[in-house]
Amino acid sequence: MPMREQIAEKLAQQFAVQHLQVDDESYMHASGAQAQSHFKVTLVSDDFSGKRLLQRHRAINKVLADELQQIHALALHTYTPAEWTQQGQAPDSPNCLGGG
Repeated sequence: MPMREQIAEKLAQQFAVQHLQVDDESYMHASGAQAQSHFKVTLVSDDFSGKRLLQRHRAINKVLADELQQIHALALHTYTPAEWTQQGQAPDSPNCLGGG
């Protein structure tokens, strides 16, 4: 199973997901599109209500502990439904500054 799908499946099983988008951004990096090494996760869930950003990210990191051993980068954008209503989308990822 592709890493993008594996990440999405695990998050969907662990959180009350209202919106989930997992983007494979490996093509933006020197490792190339087939590397499955750089991912951006946008997750909207009531589970994040009353939690600080660090708590949200730690919860995701715990769920994806095995995957984090295999990938290089994981950008997390976590929102409550109310925050998502105001934000509407996750910010774009910056261009890679690394080699290549």
